[in-house]
Amino acid sequence: MQGYRTLRKQVLTNLEANLPSSLTYHALDHTLDVLNVCNQYIRREQLPEEERYLLRTGAIVHDMGFLQGSANHEEVGAGMAEVIMKDLGINKKDIELVKGLVMATKIPQNPQNHLQRIICDADLDYLGRQDYPEISKRLFTELKNMNVISTAQQWKELQINFLKAHHYHTPYAIKNREPQKQIWLKKLLDS
Repeated sequence: MQGYRTLRKQVLTNLEANLPSSLTYHALDHTLDVLNVCNQYIRREQLPEEERYLLRTGAIVHDMGFLQGSANHEEVGAGMAEVIMKDLGINKKDIELVKGLVMATKIPQNPQNHLQRIICDADLDYLGRQDYPEISKRLFTELKNMNVISTAQQWKELQINFLKAHHYHTPYAIKNREPQKQIWLKKLLDS
């Protein structure tokens, strides 16, 4: 679709060059992970071309707002994405759909359509994967860097509360990610 390759290169290059090093979780790796998981949904569900393009674009821009800071990063990122997409001549309808994808990832997630459900589950896919401990350590470091938390006990409580409150939205994630997420939650509760 129009402008996707240019947008992808522009945004990923910008994230790699300009995200603060204190962002150990919301780094380029996270954006690439979300894009990879979205691509898995695209293949599994054989999504049509238009939806593939929108979902991939949403994945690439969903955390762009962190370039300006963590406060309201979804709103900020949606605005930044709109500017880039307008410059690339992308139509207003697609811009609004991509902004909706970005906003859907805001916690607590409240997706309103199928593509929003996919990006929400892709954004938090790791909660139900084997690499959860490793990725959650990166988030712990980032939250310490941002002075959100300072102790391992605060982190444990934050994780428990987050995992309890979170739920997946797509049938795939409910079946294939939720069981492992519950195992991680039980380990935290038992530790």
